[in-house]
Amino acid sequence: MRRLGGLVTRRRRLVLLVALLFLPVAGLIGGSVERHLSAGGFDDPGSESSRAAQQLFADFRTGEPNLVLLVTVHSGTVDTPAAASAGATVTRELAARPGVANVVSTWSPGAPTTLRSRDGTQGLVLARLTGSEDEVRGEVATIAPLFTRSGPVVSVGVAGEAEVLRQIQIRAKQDLGRAEALSFPLTLAVLVLVFGGVVAAGLPLAVGVLAVLGTLLVLQVLAAITQVSIFALNLTTAMGLALAVDYSLFIVSRYREELEAGRDPDTAVVRTLETAGRTVLFSAVTVAVSLAALLLFPMSFLRSFAYAGVGVVALAAVGAVVVLPALIRVLGSRVEPRGRQRARPASGQGFWYRRAKAVMRRPVPVIVVVVAVLVSLGLPFGRLQLGLSDARVLPAGTPVRDVADAVRTDFPSSAASAVSVVAAGGGSAAAVGGYALALSRIADVARVDAVTGSYAVGRQVAPPSPPSRRFAAGSATRLEVTPSVDALSPAGERLVTTVRATPAPFAVLVGGQSARLVDTKAALFDHLPAALGLIAASTFVLLFLMVGSLLVPLKALVLNVLSLSATFGSLVWVFQDGHLSGLLGFTPTGTISVAIPMLLFCVAFGLSMDYEVFLLSRIKEEYDLGGDNEEAVAVGLERTGRIVTAAALLLALVYIAFATSGVTIVKVLGLGLALAILVDAFLIRLTLVPAFMRLAGRANWWAPRSVRRLHLRVGIWESEPLPVLDLPGVRRTRTPAVHPVGVAPTEPPPGGHP
Repeated sequence: MRRLGGLVTRRRRLVLLVALLFLPVAGLIGGSVERHLSAGGFDDPGSESSRAAQQLFADFRTGEPNLVLLVTVHSGTVDTPAAASAGATVTRELAARPGVANVVSTWSPGAPTTLRSRDGTQGLVLARLTGSEDEVRGEVATIAPLFTRSGPVVSVGVAGEAEVLRQIQIRAKQDLGRAEALSFPLTLAVLVLVFGGVVAAGLPLAVGVLAVLGTLLVLQVLAAITQVSIFALNLTTAMGLALAVDYSLFIVSRYREELEAGRDPDTAVVRTLETAGRTVLFSAVTVAVSLAALLLFPMSFLRSFAYAGVGVVALAAVGAVVVLPALIRVLGSRVEPRGRQRARPASGQGFWYRRAKAVMRRPVPVIVVVVAVLVSLGLPFGRLQLGLSDARVLPAGTPVRDVADAVRTDFPSSAASAVSVVAAGGGSAAAVGGYALALSRIADVARVDAVTGSYAVGRQVAPPSPPSRRFAAGSATRLEVTPSVDALSPAGERLVTTVRATPAPFAVLVGGQSARLVDTKAALFDHLPAALGLIAASTFVLLFLMVGSLLVPLKALVLNVLSLSATFGSLVWVFQDGHLSGLLGFTPTGTISVAIPMLLFCVAFGLSMDYEVFLLSRIKEEYDLGGDNEEAVAVGLERTGRIVTAAALLLALVYIAFATSGVTIVKVLGLGLALAILVDAFLIRLTLVPAFMRLAGRANWWAPRSVRRLHLRVGIWESEPLPVLDLPGVRRTRTPAVHPVGVAPTEPPPGGHP
């Protein structure tokens, strides 16, 4: 880091020139990335439901209905001549459009009664938009305004998965712009107060812009190769600004500290990178590893956050340790605090020092009270229910939401959410009919449609419908099992499990919305141990490399789990149970989107370790210099307490701005991350950490002799003790508790430092 600091100070103008050239290129290429991103990606492509969808398309050139038209009759019922004529006309118009297949409606010959509302005043038109995701998005963008109409006889509304995803995409983009408009000026105002000047306050924003635009460029490239979720943009902007604030605050604060110690600007930059810069890089690796664990999951929604998260972390770190120091040196004295002549309080006199000492005087009562609060907040997490998102993630009053609500509440069951059973080789008509009869006897099955007819409660209720190719293509056959319960509910999940367990006379694949929910949850839980193991093991190893202790990394993992369980419990209480739904403006569904907890865990865990690394690095530095555990904790907290609290408040401000989104998924992420950051900063890092480290004493830094020897060989530290790096004539305030340079100890001291 010393060589990097020297290079940056000498070549600062070249560094800034390269950064200035990079920004417009990244902006031009990555600025249109949202057009290439997906609002889906929640499914496991290797699951049975995904394979059923692939088989359905291969054999029947269709799939599950992803477009729903709700036709409402103004007078009478759907059977009146005028209404029937208008409904049939809508059906024909939709079927005539290119890219639209498998159109069936209330007015189609042999149509199931499930396409008619309970009161007979509404009918459904179901269809499948074919083609790639981009083609479907383009077609539904044309169809939706064309078929949203109100005439003298009927009115028509548009819903279905394709239109819901399009509206989510539109709303997410609008909310992203609003959140940026809210967070940037508010963040700048707070930064001016924290940094004591407009110029210095602009530094984190400069790093944030570099990180965000660079990540948009990365996502643009990845979107051409694989599916990337549009929600990754929200993480990119929020985390880019958040980490830029974190890292810049840490770098600038240390730079000012070095200036106040009497060092010239070039030396101050070098010393800043040797200390704070090293910590920033270490923190970035820790955060990136936590986010990279999302790559272990097969759902592209989660993998997209890994792409965005790792990219923005890497670019924020590069911006903080390369571009920011160069910018500091070019700006010169304008970065220095106003009233620089006012000396900071001597060590041992600051607010955070006194707070740490107060906590450490009574560690047991502090631990009992804070842990009790966190456990109480985390208790609701035990009743977490996972589900898939539907139109209810959009605000009430949105047209597609209103149509979807009507379909869900006014119809006895939803044919649009039928369970699909597909077989490449279907066997004889007798075998198909017998299997359909068996499926119709299952509880919560309203109707089974097959090539041989329609079945309900163990008997045939209708002959085969005229277009038999809808259920047969060559040797392939398919059955539609229409549920009488909500597809995205525990009852819907049980129905899929029962259908899959029902003996079939031929090999079948079971798909549909309920099946996707079952398979997505299975994929999440199957890969969860590996992801958690990777995060825990890598975090433990990285913290060990930094501090040389076994207890400190273990303590960090335990406290992080305690903090995150409190966050998850709070989210269950708010979003699953519906408390504060009126205040926050969302519709509770009794579930939380299946991918959200793991996503929140990885992001929040990474940000928590960000603060842990900042705090521990300074405590370790002080302990290496003095060898006094309690004093090191107090001084380390004094040096980082203001930084951690300021960064936490700024990050929470950014995420709360994103919690104003009208899309519930984004709202959960924004509020969840804001809460996790505040709990971690104020209850964990600034309260429980000093209390636990006081109780552990010198055991904080203990490790077996063989492990300490390993740390001497592979541990991460500067090549020389820090005071040796001082220029001649610079005042030293304490004597380093280290051996002379070049004299290797025969045995590492108890602290584990060389």
